[in-house]
Amino acid sequence: MDSGFFSHVMIIVVGAIATLGGIGLIGALVSLGRTAAYKKH
Repeated sequence: MDSGFFSHVMIIVVGAIATLGGIGLIGALVSLGRTAAYKKH
């Protein structure tokens, strides 16, 4: 296997994990914020 190909795959995998993690983090913050705002009322 070419080392350049492997590094390219690693970049794609890390990027995908980072994207999914970011989306999950934003989703968690939004849901927590909504829950906190909902409890205030």
